[in-house]
Amino acid sequence: MSTGEAADSGSLWREPRVLALLLAASLTVMANATISPALPGLQRMFGDNPNAALLTRLLVPAPSIVVIFAAPLAGLWADRYGKRPLLLAGIVIFILTGSAGLYLPSLEAVFASRLALGIGVAFIMSAQIALVGDYFKGARRSAMVGMEISARNVGAFLFIVTAGLIAGFNARLPFAIYLLPILFLPVVAKAIVEPRREDDAGDAKGHASEKGHPAWPVLFAVLFLAQMMVNMTFFIMPTQLPFYLDHMGYDAARMTGFGLGVMSLAGAASALQFRRLHPSLGFFGVCVISCGMFAAGFALLPQAQSIVMLPIAAILIGAGYALTMPNFVSMALGLVPAARRGFAGGALAAAIFLGQFISPFASQAMIEAHGFGWTYTLISMIVAVCVGLMLLVTASERVMKSRRSLAQP
Repeated sequence: MSTGEAADSGSLWREPRVLALLLAASLTVMANATISPALPGLQRMFGDNPNAALLTRLLVPAPSIVVIFAAPLAGLWADRYGKRPLLLAGIVIFILTGSAGLYLPSLEAVFASRLALGIGVAFIMSAQIALVGDYFKGARRSAMVGMEISARNVGAFLFIVTAGLIAGFNARLPFAIYLLPILFLPVVAKAIVEPRREDDAGDAKGHASEKGHPAWPVLFAVLFLAQMMVNMTFFIMPTQLPFYLDHMGYDAARMTGFGLGVMSLAGAASALQFRRLHPSLGFFGVCVISCGMFAAGFALLPQAQSIVMLPIAAILIGAGYALTMPNFVSMALGLVPAARRGFAGGALAAAIFLGQFISPFASQAMIEAHGFGWTYTLISMIVAVCVGLMLLVTASERVMKSRRSLAQP
């Protein structure tokens, strides 16, 4: 990255639309896990429900069920009709449905509200990723993607640590955290302006990179699979960590809040390094480093009998995961045509939440059959497969760039 590019990307912080997108980003991926510290308490609160054990575990990934189907459709809608209204509608739905657990009388009703939350998350993520592709290019886009992932982790830290502190008083209190976006909805409404379609069309005609990779549907499908697998393994943390710590005899609510909070802070710091690492290491180099930290963290989790090992494992997992995520977004925005950015944003969101939805079923079955230690070891193997899939995509991208350079006079 040149000095000029670095200065240009540094000026992002002064743009109102950047602040608006970062505030929206703080609501997305980890919004599901905000109530994670309250899961044992909710299970006890609804203990007379014969399905309490399963339903409480499904409260965290429940929005993922809807996002899987709604996000690609929302992305297509954004490509056709606009991203701004989709983003604003998503934040309103997020507020209304996320906070419903404060007062709903039954566990089934709370579960239904969590499903409805998925619509809001799908709208926010689809619009947000597409707007980054429309607003920014080159080094500025890489910087913005890293900042958004960092904002997600900062939001996760604030939400989850707060939830861990208040869940011990009443298991319903963490649902109140979903009311916070009321404070910045006016900021988003004022700062986000719909990109002009004629500009997008001009870009698509004027720049080869805006036309997308000739084989983008196939490569994007590979990227989708890798994104899904990474998130399937990562989501073991918010869904199973509370029960692992409870089994170990710790104060599950507070220790889960602490562990996930440390993980989120490490992720926030790590994601900001993407714009510095990517120019020198490339997509695959960043993937190897991030997945290596990710796997090492899970390998350390069985050693969490020592209170010192939990934050170390959480730091490695959070840093590795957060550095992987901007890699996926940047690669996707570089692969797809400009006119399909909404779809790309929606599909990436669907991949994230498909992995999150599969995670509790797969992890619970493995843990019941073989225990936590064996499950965490298997995760390292899954991460290795993800590295291989990323290699396929990056190798194809390099071939395309070589052909473009040879074709230029």
